[in-house]
Amino acid sequence: MSLVGKEASDFVTSAVLPDNSIIEKFSLRERVRGKMAVLFFYPLDFTFVCPSEIIALDKKMSDFDARNTEVYAISVDSVFTHHAYKETLVDKGGIGKVKFTMLSDLTKNISRAYEVLTDDGVALRGTFIIDKLGIIRHQSTNDLPFGRNIDEILRLIDAIIFQAENPGDVCPANWRKGSASMKATQEGVVSYLQKHAGDL
Repeated sequence: MSLVGKEASDFVTSAVLPDNSIIEKFSLRERVRGKMAVLFFYPLDFTFVCPSEIIALDKKMSDFDARNTEVYAISVDSVFTHHAYKETLVDKGGIGKVKFTMLSDLTKNISRAYEVLTDDGVALRGTFIIDKLGIIRHQSTNDLPFGRNIDEILRLIDAIIFQAENPGDVCPANWRKGSASMKATQEGVVSYLQKHAGDL
């Protein structure tokens, strides 16, 4: 069942902050008030595809910051395992001191609420983009063997921001920031296709 268009479920959990400090009560609603947020579920620390995704995500943090978007990585590990993962060098299979908050879902309640928990008790590679009003605007889920494209997450954030700033406009296939949008009318479709159908 899709969660798109619904209010993001709030939760309180423990977290490892970017400076490696640990807090016991992280509240999603309190942290993201007035900002966009990405929830980035992954199965487990110290596994295989996961570090490649997490390192790729970290390398794009300045792009998320420029979009006033918080990033939260979530797995069913404890904060102590997250901390150890950050303390392990990349060339030793760790992730280094990534610049986003890592959340613990030991109870698996967050993964259940966002419908990404597998029968084996780990999270699928779920991505949720939450807008400034706390509404889920994008949801995607990869099976465990397949890593995500971080640039696509940024593209979707740009689309959400653009549409909020330009009501009545929508973002056609392959839209990127700065490219042509479409008016959400029959005339708008015709006008767009006359100019851009060959580029699709």
